Amino acid sequence: MRIVLCDDSGLFRAGLVALLRELGLDIVGEADNAEDLLDVVDATVPDAAIVDLRLPPTFSDEGLVAALAIREHHPGVGVLVLSTYVETSYAVRLLQGNARGVGYLLKDRVDDAATLLAGIERVVRGETVIDTLVVTRLLDRSNAAQTLDVLSQREREVLALLAQGRTNSAIAETLFLSPRTVSSSVASVDGIAAVAGIVIDVGYDL
Repeated sequence: MRIVLCDDSGLFRAGLVALLRELGLDIVGEADNAEDLLDVVDATVPDAAIVDLRLPPTFSDEGLVAALAIREHHPGVGVLVLSTYVETSYAVRLLQGNARGVGYLLKDRVDDAATLLAGIERVVRGETVIDTLVVTRLLDRSNAAQTLDVLSQREREVLALLAQGRTNSAIAETLFLSPRTVSSSVASVDGIAAVAGIVIDVGYDL
């Protein structure tokens, strides 16, 4: 298999190149940033690209954006995101639409070469590979969303204002409600949010 690697850490990338070559894989290109990665993929059209999630210059979602671009322009290229971080929102973006041939594994949970090789082989075959910890977080995220579905429209409005850091009195003024009504809604929102695992940190003044 022909592989392209992208990671901003030269030391990690060198170690991964050596490991994959020992496994018999052909490393046809390397990059340390998203722009160069896309150029290398365009030039080589590998079987798979292994991409770090956070890349220069902002170290936010450059790797994810590059992975999505590869999927769009080279749908036959498997993409394996290899990251230190569990980012459920990024995982959702990666899996939206056509999830065939994509993977999201955590660097510190890839215990051996066989696990990594299996992940690469699976995305090349068009399968989806997601670390079990990422799956667990995604399920927790889904459960939280379902839990919040029980909120009334008024409670959702209160929650939105709480998320903006508004105090109870400010919420009462904004929604033209009595302080007692706002206090009741805040209590309901706090209870539901606690079940959903959401922490609301505001200064109550009523």
